[in-house]
Amino acid sequence: MTPDLWFAIPGDLATLTGGYAYDRRLLAGLRARGLVVEHLPLPGAYPAPTPDELNYAEAALAALPDQAVVLIDGLAYGVLAAVAVRQRERLRLIALCHHPLALETGLRAAEATRLAASEQAALQAARAVIVTSAHTATLLREQFNVNDKYILVAPPGTDPQAFAPCANTPPVLLTVATLTRRKAHDVLIAALAQIRELPWQARCVGGAHFDPAWSGQLHEQVRAAGLQERLRFTGEISDLCAEYRAADLFVLPSLFEGYGMVFSEALAAGLPIVAARAGAVSTVVPPEAGLLVPPGDSTALAAALAQVLTDSALHRRLQQGARTAAMTLPRWDDTARLVAALLNKIALA
Repeated sequence: MTPDLWFAIPGDLATLTGGYAYDRRLLAGLRARGLVVEHLPLPGAYPAPTPDELNYAEAALAALPDQAVVLIDGLAYGVLAAVAVRQRERLRLIALCHHPLALETGLRAAEATRLAASEQAALQAARAVIVTSAHTATLLREQFNVNDKYILVAPPGTDPQAFAPCANTPPVLLTVATLTRRKAHDVLIAALAQIRELPWQARCVGGAHFDPAWSGQLHEQVRAAGLQERLRFTGEISDLCAEYRAADLFVLPSLFEGYGMVFSEALAAGLPIVAARAGAVSTVVPPEAGLLVPPGDSTALAAALAQVLTDSALHRRLQQGARTAAMTLPRWDDTARLVAALLNKIALA
């Protein structure tokens, strides 16, 4: 049977990040709706593939039948501009943009400029672009010249879960994010050092292998601040439900988020949130459920954390706000339904 869709995904689909989780759930959701979806793995170190890896990707796409509908994850698509341009007429290409590659924290200016140019050229070759938030849609319109009529906003879904009781003594602060510069664990550590006199314990869940040098700096920052007994790096954990349920407050001061699935997961668990007002975070976290501070401001983050930790009435209000927000979160079938409708439209075009 000829697939309805080839879904090209770079790297290991089992990787524990929000982007890969979105890909896994979308793949499963489309199949659950009766579509025949073929997973097309793209090996390589995207978004920095070698020439051989680029050649492999081109050969894999060239082997697909004429007019095949192909969804390509943005981690690869943004650097496949030349391939996309050559295949744009033969294949029906769809881009999945979690967030623009050029906006990753820590890039040199020349690299960011190169990635932005490559991604813009690639996006122009797509028949549609799927994004995970209205904020990213705006970025693509304003900075990458993508026509709004080609953009579909398909937010991540969430799974219902039991609300956290939030009754720990001392309170447990939970962070879920890979240890990369964009997630701003350094800002969090600096903030926690400023409120060391308050009772709390912190857990940072997330893989360290994406940027080992940065991970080493974070561990050294914790040692220098004398917080080794109060902040634990747990590494990757595949099932996060127990982590959310055992926490009292979710905190993540990312410098940018294209959506931020962990924020919706925290809301689903009824957790108050303290975060940075960066990217799409303010559209995911309602003011009734969290406090947002300027990105990169450890002093403001410390003040917000101190507010929630010392004002039990505020904590209860935010907790109730999170529980209320949890009732309105989209489900994964909603995500799959939106994308399935787009696929049907492109298949009939």
